[in-house]
Amino acid sequence: MAAGISLIAGLGNPGAEYAETRHNAGFRFLDLLLAGSGVALKTERRFAGNVARHVVGGREVWLIAPDTFMNHSGEAVSKIARFYKIPPAEILIVHDELDLAPGVARLKLGGGAGGHNGLIDLIEQLGTPDFARLRIGVGKPASASQGASYVLRRAPQAEQALIDEAIHAALAQLPEVVHGNMQKAMNSLHANGR
Repeated sequence: MAAGISLIAGLGNPGAEYAETRHNAGFRFLDLLLAGSGVALKTERRFAGNVARHVVGGREVWLIAPDTFMNHSGEAVSKIARFYKIPPAEILIVHDELDLAPGVARLKLGGGAGGHNGLIDLIEQLGTPDFARLRIGVGKPASASQGASYVLRRAPQAEQALIDEAIHAALAQLPEVVHGNMQKAMNSLHANGR
């Protein structure tokens, strides 16, 4: 991962009805990353998503929020990655994670999809699981069978505040991540409980 990150994809579902849901933690991450920067995501039909070029820690990166709905996230990410010749090893996917509590964010390199439909599609479309993931904890419902409806609902205000705290902690480590200093970023992010 020493090459660093050239593309950051925040996952979520488009449309006002999904805007504040747990499943849109990746979109929220991009919103908070760009807040106050003067940079805005713009619709790019050829990439099936909303795209921007942004400087993080002195390095220019592409950002994309797929417009394809979560289960087809790989379509948008693979289109922009192919167009700009960005290898999977230089892609960071930001997504909601049921297995982490609200307030926790974790970096992970490669691995399985863990039942996350967005990741399942990404692995299929990119042809490999070997991309970086930033997992934003949203907590678990009482029963596993409620997972789909749980992520498509808004988190209570106190929970959302914790989710936003975790996103801000992750954003503080983003310059290290984009420069390929994954272990350093992981150590900082994981050490402080975030």
